[in-house]
Amino acid sequence: MLESQRERVPLNDGGELDTALAFLSFARSCVLKKVDGLADEQLRRGLVVSGTTLLGLVQHLTVAERYWFVYILAGDPRYADADFDMTVAPDRPADQVIAAYRTAIADSDAHIRAADGLDVRTAHPVPDEPRTLRWVLAHMTSETVRHAGHADILRELIDGVTGR
Repeated sequence: MLESQRERVPLNDGGELDTALAFLSFARSCVLKKVDGLADEQLRRGLVVSGTTLLGLVQHLTVAERYWFVYILAGDPRYADADFDMTVAPDRPADQVIAAYRTAIADSDAHIRAADGLDVRTAHPVPDEPRTLRWVLAHMTSETVRHAGHADILRELIDGVTGR
């Protein structure tokens, strides 16, 4: 029997921002669960033709958090030239990659909460006009969920653990 990491989806329904953040947080948590308890070699193991790894997904999502919430939404130019590559340098420690994701999440959440509501427009256009925070939240939730699905498959192939 396969081990499951399943948990209930959020039941937050206290308003649009509360619900949106709950589902984004849930998706992020699902990604972090997939890397929990694995050895460095397992995190770097490519089991699909594309070479995608769990650690590469985390690195990619870290860059996405910084790009969409810190640069696009808040305007911080440090993350303007995002490299969404999923190849993790062999000398970069896995715990550093995972810690960077947690930090990026905290930074993103700070920018989301600092915004003056979901109708706030982004500091930078996407692609030719500013979008709302609502749009960025929906985009990043779907991006994170998509990659959480990839992580589900990789984790199951590594050690049989399943769930969302």
